[in-house]
Amino acid sequence: MKRLIVFDLDGTLAESKSSLDIEMASLLHDLLGIVKVAIISGGGWPQFEKQILSNLPQDEILKNLSLLPTCGTQFYQYDEAWKKIYSEDFSPKEKTRIINELKNALNTTDFEIEQIWGDEIEDRGSQITYSALGQQAPIEEKTKWDTDFAKRKKIQEILSVSIPEFSVHLGGTTSVDITKPGIDKAYGIMKLRDKLNIEIKEMIFIGDAIFPGGNDYPAKETGAVSIRIKDPEETKRVIETIIACLGSM
Repeated sequence: MKRLIVFDLDGTLAESKSSLDIEMASLLHDLLGIVKVAIISGGGWPQFEKQILSNLPQDEILKNLSLLPTCGTQFYQYDEAWKKIYSEDFSPKEKTRIINELKNALNTTDFEIEQIWGDEIEDRGSQITYSALGQQAPIEEKTKWDTDFAKRKKIQEILSVSIPEFSVHLGGTTSVDITKPGIDKAYGIMKLRDKLNIEIKEMIFIGDAIFPGGNDYPAKETGAVSIRIKDPEETKRVIETIIACLGSM
């Protein structure tokens, strides 16, 4: 029997940087009533508050929900209020080095960006994230900027040489995430296993980028049963199926 359902966020539960819609919030609440749920994303805690918690009913059922920002280098659980269990942050020296090398890498590229919406570089504590069009860019602009990943792969290649002691991942549709080595969604799955005492074989992972090179693929490589979806609408149908199956047991 499956005891934990794990979700990616952007592209899976909601459109990039968008909040859960009413139907998704209702389905998640129903799912939490029968099984534990976790959400892993490269986004920081403020993004989780905005995208997930702003639309979920704030009741005791949230004790079944675990939230893992920045791919599991932060872990939050609910006990009358949301509490940070841990946060594996960079040191100030590490942050300065990463940001400086990121700026150097951007200066060597020749990308044409006509408009920026919000901050391009965000310090998420345990992760530094570069968003090419800014944190608040419209989804329609983001989805057409780097459709073949080539622009971000160029940045990734430069940083892999200049800061080899850190890991550089492609995240979302326009983002590059820089973390300590070995930090990806597999890391988050392992943290869930250890913190919740739930075996990986008892988990289901659901994400939109479960393919080689996709930022959800490391979760599949842990051995967790994985379901690749194309968008939040398909996720809703998967959740309905899980509720029907588990709710009848």
